[in-house]
Amino acid sequence: MADPLNTCYLNGEYLPLRDARVSPLDRAFLFADSVYEVLPAIGGRLFRFREHFDRLARSLAAVRIRSPHSHSEWQAILEKLVQRNGSVDQYLYVQVTRGAEYRRNHAFPADISPTVFAMCSPLPQWTDTQRERGFSAVTIEDFRWGRCDIKSTALLANVLMKQEAIEQGVNEAIIVRDGEVLEGASTSILFLRGGVLVTPPDSNRILPGTTRDVALELAGGLFEVQSRTVKVEELFAADEVWMAAATRDVLPITRIDERTIGSGNPGPGWKQMADAFARYRARIAQTSAL
Repeated sequence: MADPLNTCYLNGEYLPLRDARVSPLDRAFLFADSVYEVLPAIGGRLFRFREHFDRLARSLAAVRIRSPHSHSEWQAILEKLVQRNGSVDQYLYVQVTRGAEYRRNHAFPADISPTVFAMCSPLPQWTDTQRERGFSAVTIEDFRWGRCDIKSTALLANVLMKQEAIEQGVNEAIIVRDGEVLEGASTSILFLRGGVLVTPPDSNRILPGTTRDVALELAGGLFEVQSRTVKVEELFAADEVWMAAATRDVLPITRIDERTIGSGNPGPGWKQMADAFARYRARIAQTSAL
């Protein structure tokens, strides 16, 4: 992946990313007591800003961190950060921690200010070869905590799952619990069979996927859409399997657990979705962030 862009935002200041510093007593460092959000900026426009920051607000409320900014304040901060990093299509990583106190104490401290950090990186670019061949995945039994709907920085389980996928020479880990498909280690999962697009329903076991929701909206004119429990066997029997994420849009998975999905190549359904996403991105670049 490309290096991040030069300018970041930290607690009210725009500064070079290499110069940014936070206290080792920050509760994000000591306890992973923080939440985050990731969203693209296309042509300088924030992609689905309202939906991403509604989700950030839900995560903050769930862990009882005071929200440091209103939506309009967040928008102004992030648009300025994007402008300072140039015109390249990019994605923003935004993190809010409970803050730092001069001690290590499990209980919530009183009267400390949240730490607010944001940085930008170029959006990943996929090669023609990758798009023609598709991507691969393995299934891994879930061993995460019970509130995966909170976009917490406590991602060690996801990191270990992703590393397991890398060590097996594949691109993603598909998380399964008791035979049910939940999501990828860093993506949402969808599958297409017989003209029906299916994805697991929102619950405390998965992160509600903002990019997945865009895909479901775009699919409304292309396929029947269902949100329901998904058995892992359904993935192997699917015509197509996709993964969705803010930094990826929707990408085809053509092999899972060394088993070929569908024809073994990205299918016509994904190509329709990719075209729909490209048109949607073009519209976003010409409209307001909200």
